[in-house]
Amino acid sequence: MSVKIFVVLLFFLPVFASAQQRQYSTTDKEAIKYFALANQSLDESLYDDAVKQLQESIGADDKFVEAHAVLADVFRLMHQHKLAIVQYLKVIALNPDFNRSVYLKIGDEEINLAQYENAQQHLEKYLTYPDIAPQNTFFAQKLIADCKFSINAIQHPVPFKPVNMGPEINTADDEYLPTATADESMLIFTRKINNNEDFYKSVKVDGKWQTATYLSDQINTPEYNEGAQSISQDGKYLFFTGCNRPDGLGRCDIYIAQKKGDDWGKPFDLAPPVNTPGWESQPSISADGRTLYFVSNRKGGYGGYDIWKSTLTDKGWGEPENLGPNINTSFDEQSPFIHPDDSTLYFCSNGWPGLGGKDLFMSRLGKDGKWQKPVNLGYPINTNGDENGLTLTANGKDAFFSSNNLGGYGGYDIYTFELPENLRPHVVTYVKGKVADAKTLEPLEAAVEIIDLQKNIPVYQDYSDINRGDFLATLTAGKNYGLNISKNGYLFYSQNFSLIGREANNPFNISVLLQPIEIGNKVILNNIFFDTNKFDLKPESVAELDKLVEFMTLNPALYIEISGHTDNVGSNQANQILSENRAKSVYQYLISNKIDAGRLVYKGYGETQPIAPNDNEDGRKKNRRTEFKIISK
Repeated sequence: MSVKIFVVLLFFLPVFASAQQRQYSTTDKEAIKYFALANQSLDESLYDDAVKQLQESIGADDKFVEAHAVLADVFRLMHQHKLAIVQYLKVIALNPDFNRSVYLKIGDEEINLAQYENAQQHLEKYLTYPDIAPQNTFFAQKLIADCKFSINAIQHPVPFKPVNMGPEINTADDEYLPTATADESMLIFTRKINNNEDFYKSVKVDGKWQTATYLSDQINTPEYNEGAQSISQDGKYLFFTGCNRPDGLGRCDIYIAQKKGDDWGKPFDLAPPVNTPGWESQPSISADGRTLYFVSNRKGGYGGYDIWKSTLTDKGWGEPENLGPNINTSFDEQSPFIHPDDSTLYFCSNGWPGLGGKDLFMSRLGKDGKWQKPVNLGYPINTNGDENGLTLTANGKDAFFSSNNLGGYGGYDIYTFELPENLRPHVVTYVKGKVADAKTLEPLEAAVEIIDLQKNIPVYQDYSDINRGDFLATLTAGKNYGLNISKNGYLFYSQNFSLIGREANNPFNISVLLQPIEIGNKVILNNIFFDTNKFDLKPESVAELDKLVEFMTLNPALYIEISGHTDNVGSNQANQILSENRAKSVYQYLISNKIDAGRLVYKGYGETQPIAPNDNEDGRKKNRRTEFKIISK
């Protein structure tokens, strides 16, 4: 049994234990009669009746301590915090040592009403009593930590100016759990109508969100609830929670649906090991689509609901891993959101020090690959109520959340606000492109791969849309990336995005025309690198070279010329030799990787074939290039 569950059970025992007492602080028969009737009502969970009977008992004798104590506990059960505090204070006034648990209970209630100074005093008083059970000592210390944090947080508020997203998104019904694509072209959220949860979407046109529409009959159902979704950065995959569905393994499972043209395909259950007969919910997919974060109450956690992750392998989703004690506590951690930088996690918790209820937290991935202890987002982003469901735009500046405490159009509305700079994730941008046939200009479904050139690992692998040929992938600042786009029957496309030493504020928009494999067609190998005036291949070139090896292996009848080119800086003779040696380096790499030398020719052209003016650095950089050309097929 978790600490949380134990404490909750222990908390409410005195409500019923008090009913068994026979030595009361009153001798008034009328007061005792109503007190006994109240306890009978409690046995039948008739709380309203019990309240009236306890009030009659107190009316007969206002100094009846037991009646005040039980009435306080009943108000506590009914979440009537103010009334509970009044009765607990009455108990303390009548008999300060009546029952030490009163101080623990009133402290918890006062936190619910943001009365942190009073709560701290009562909780510290509670800990002065001897022989307190370890679980209750732990809980009291946890609440004191909440008080100390809250008092300091209120004295140091963070900037927070929430803006309602307007009638295009919000209605008199509940709207919550919003998520946006990386380019902020689409927002998907949950709307609850007549107790049924369905997904809705809004698209942005000329910077303005349009009136939200029903997402899809393929995903939404009239008989089940759909909610707690995560959309991939390109908007093509939707991970969501489905509960009590006939194809599910547990009460709630995680499902995935893929976009098909303008609609969505039929969702399917992710199955074990992600889903179990227990409870899995609230998915959040990483930018590369290879790590799924979610919430589960499965065995092996720290108590309550924990955040887990599963990594995609060649055999499917891997065995989930708990995020560990720097994220999860013996209480509840929920609503994970992994930012597209893949190293900043936002979630809600009632286990870490906060202002009461569930607060929003942020954790960063350390250099050791482990999550660091979380940071509370602060007051007034967090309050003494429950905050959850925070998501961010890819730029990390704007946050979305839902609230029913800020006026609005009715129920829960969706709001946005600027996140304080120290709480923002690492800067990311995105590359958005369209792939088409160079001859027909028809869209193409092609394999798109983006590689972290320093680590030589893919950070994005997917296909451009079969109908529109478009794709979108996020890029984290401070790195160099190689982009390769390939399709059978076509030459592959190569591009480079350097985000080292520059702010990644502006996205990359490209249009890619794939050339058919025909004699004379050529490809610039933008991700082959050499040091200045040298011809040794740099390690960052490996991914591109391997792509060329793969291309030659898949097309065994092709013969190519590898060519080297330079700018016009330096002598003609030096540039000629350098370009030839660079082409030869690529030639030798291909041979060393079992490409027949008879299919290869290398040649240096020096500065004789510029593709841009040599009168500026940008043009000279374009002229310093390596290419290959089809010479026979």
